[in-house]
Amino acid sequence: MIIALDLGTSSARATLYDREGRAVAGRFHQVRYAPTVTADGGVEHDANVLLEAVATCLDAVTRASRHDDIQGVGVTTFWHGLLGFDAARHPVTPIFTWADSRSAPDAAVLRGALDDAALHERTGCHLHSSYWPAKLRWLARERPADVQRVASWGSIGEHLELSLFGETATSVSMASGTGLFDQEAQRWDTEAVAAAGVEPHQLFPLAGASGRRGLRAPWSGRWPALRSVPWFPAVGDGAASNVGSDCIDPSRVALNVGTSAAIRLVTADHGAAPIGLWRYRVDRRRALVGGATSEGGNVYAWCRDVLTLPPPEEVERQLVERAPDSHGLTLLPFLAGERAPGWRGDRRAAIAGLSLSTTPMDIVHAALEAVTLRLMLIYRKLAPLATADHLLIASGGAVAHSRAWTRMLADGLGRPIHWSPESEATSRGAALLALEALGALSDLRAAPASLGEVFEPDPAHHARYLAALERHQHLDERV
Repeated sequence: MIIALDLGTSSARATLYDREGRAVAGRFHQVRYAPTVTADGGVEHDANVLLEAVATCLDAVTRASRHDDIQGVGVTTFWHGLLGFDAARHPVTPIFTWADSRSAPDAAVLRGALDDAALHERTGCHLHSSYWPAKLRWLARERPADVQRVASWGSIGEHLELSLFGETATSVSMASGTGLFDQEAQRWDTEAVAAAGVEPHQLFPLAGASGRRGLRAPWSGRWPALRSVPWFPAVGDGAASNVGSDCIDPSRVALNVGTSAAIRLVTADHGAAPIGLWRYRVDRRRALVGGATSEGGNVYAWCRDVLTLPPPEEVERQLVERAPDSHGLTLLPFLAGERAPGWRGDRRAAIAGLSLSTTPMDIVHAALEAVTLRLMLIYRKLAPLATADHLLIASGGAVAHSRAWTRMLADGLGRPIHWSPESEATSRGAALLALEALGALSDLRAAPASLGEVFEPDPAHHARYLAALERHQHLDERV
């Protein structure tokens, strides 16, 4: 058995999996949390709140487990989170998430001073508020007293290992999402680190593939079944999601719509990502190329919080019945700035075409379609890297609960979309990677899951979305 530990942006999950990557019934626990959001664009997590959520999940999943049941723990965490540690290795800052856009002016300064294209070729990341160089510059400018207390910079994955084992290292996967990592040389990038205003010794060393063993007290007494098993270095949540959706080569492209949205594929090709997309790593052998938006399920959540909408099941029913682009609105969904493909962290949402007859359902319909339009732009750049007959595999809570939105995506992308049957694709991916590292799984292809429902695109609807995209881009340029 393997425990998969998934620290997401909105919850922590622990799930028990068997040696073939199948979830064990009744051995799952989830703890939800929410970031602190500030009016100036801040999105922060308290590291210790997340650690306590992990502990609660592991309490539930390890209960009644024998010492020989569990052979390892696979870990996945959200990419890009920045956390400062003092000399005693305790957190002294919040976790600044990818959605924190306060460093957008600093990203603009860096773009003016550095060769963004050259850095993107080496690190796989554009200069943007999502990544560490801009965030570290912003912190030095706005919170110098806090920065002076920091001895090391890392993420929630390092905090977890430091708490449980007293030592840590950063996985290649997590390092690849910082904007500070040279992916070909597989070391911290000298120019990016200098531009960020930190010293190389302030970054944790890179982890090997083997897991860390030997829980220290009091955790060893709390979870005796986990006392001596290997805990594998955290991988980025997007990489784990691809693996858990069986999208492990260019013949399958993962489409994930959770809090945010992304389209990604795994490749062994070491070439640079197209401008506008990113390239991170699953591990030292495999790269992940794609694009992520700052909007996804969070846009629908915002609509539910702000608009007077009927119950979710009634919203879904009405969305199914509405014709594409029938609301008369053009909406830019940048509630948390823009990531791919334009990488403008200071962008904000806008709605054009409002009238006295506009209804809340018009706005929510336009909002979900706007997310679809942004994904169409990313897919145009990514599709040439996939095989001609590639499959699109959809996962994530936002699409899993909405046939209407999945159909919008199929119509917009103009390609059939297969629902992934895995409700917890990210957790499953962490489990499969741990099984592979243990040698229990010789090949990730040895544990495929069957595909779910297929959503075929409607050519007429696709044509309407192409016209809507042209109007959407025109508004974006004018704004």
